[in-house]
Amino acid sequence: MSFIELFLISIGLSMDAFAIAICIGLSLAKTSLKKALIVGLYFGIAQAVMPIFGYFAAMWFASYVALYSDIIVFLILTILGGKMVYGSFQKSGCPNKKCLADACPHKTCLKAEEQPNFSHFKMLTLSIATSIDAMAVGVSFAFLGVAIAPAALLIGVTTLVISMVGVRIGGVVGARFKDRATMVGGIILMIIGIWVFVG
Repeated sequence: MSFIELFLISIGLSMDAFAIAICIGLSLAKTSLKKALIVGLYFGIAQAVMPIFGYFAAMWFASYVALYSDIIVFLILTILGGKMVYGSFQKSGCPNKKCLADACPHKTCLKAEEQPNFSHFKMLTLSIATSIDAMAVGVSFAFLGVAIAPAALLIGVTTLVISMVGVRIGGVVGARFKDRATMVGGIILMIIGIWVFVG
């Protein structure tokens, strides 16, 4: 798999984290580099670690399904991509209960005590929730013979940067890009899955 393909997958996987980061940025009275970095590190590390888990889990049974590796990769990426595209049309709002994006696009309606916290538990939960798909992609990397260390690093760094940008976007322009980002990420994963299958 080429660097361009890995980079596109990294972008696709990071879109869920990007959408959540936008929600976090929206719910902040004032964004800062430190807060954006905290969000980026949580999401980036989780996105880097999960593919490694999936990769080594797949290695245990790779020899049994080697003949069907392209089909498995195709199914994993297109199903994940389709789920993301479908989810982008669902009006679920931001997962952060303090985020009032659907009710009020302005920061003036947020009281000081309503500002979101950056507790370890809360951020860990969000980062794991947004990186489950990356574990499935790690399975496909095992079947494709992708070097997992640089691939996981690329996914992690890409997610870190994009999440930081998401916090900033949420703080400036609101959540209207959230669902579009998820849809774009899903389309990217589906295209890569089809490319692997027909390539």
